[in-house]
Amino acid sequence: MRILLVEDEPGIAEFISQGLRETGYAVDVASDGEEGREYVSSVEYDIIILDIMLPNIDGLKLLSEFRSQKIQTPVLLLTARDTVEDRVKGLDRGADDYLVKPFAFSELLARLRALQRRPPLQFNTMLQIGDLTMDVVKREVQRGGRAIELSPLEFKLLEYLLRNSNSVVTRTQIGEHVWDFDFYSDSNVVDVYVGYLRRKIDKGFDQPLLHTVRGVGYCLKSCSVS
Repeated sequence: MRILLVEDEPGIAEFISQGLRETGYAVDVASDGEEGREYVSSVEYDIIILDIMLPNIDGLKLLSEFRSQKIQTPVLLLTARDTVEDRVKGLDRGADDYLVKPFAFSELLARLRALQRRPPLQFNTMLQIGDLTMDVVKREVQRGGRAIELSPLEFKLLEYLLRNSNSVVTRTQIGEHVWDFDFYSDSNVVDVYVGYLRRKIDKGFDQPLLHTVRGVGYCLKSCSVS
């Protein structure tokens, strides 16, 4: 297992890299965004640990570059802030998980193990319900022949809902499967993103597809649910 750590604070970088190496991981360390970019362009990693506050190129911008280049390596963000807005911003850029500083090394290891357990996609690459279609490979979404632009996280959320269409999924299930982190029931990140997605796939169409099941969760269905 090869990991890239992009962290500009020497003490934190040493703490993480030494612990990972002692655990058996191979670790490369980049001290800024530009160096991280160079590593990713030349080495294939299993996981990237990426600090948000970096010199030269910040972590969010670097993450956006990776995803725009179709680099799908799991990314664990390190952040000093833990507001819903900060989480949404990072996850929206395509992060797979986040960890707030300061943290226990055991928690970092647990999150890395969770990312390792995530199975590779072995599903249909064309998904559809009603007049809504998704091409997973081309990362294209259309409804009624109209192209719909989605952020990386909105795309991931819609893909999960499509793969579970006509079934009610809870907020906890969405949080755990789409965000790949231990979901806290008091977080409204799922609700925020469902709202974003609903405006994009349902607004302007006569038949809504994304339904709220009160007290339970959400359902992607071509007719209403009670």
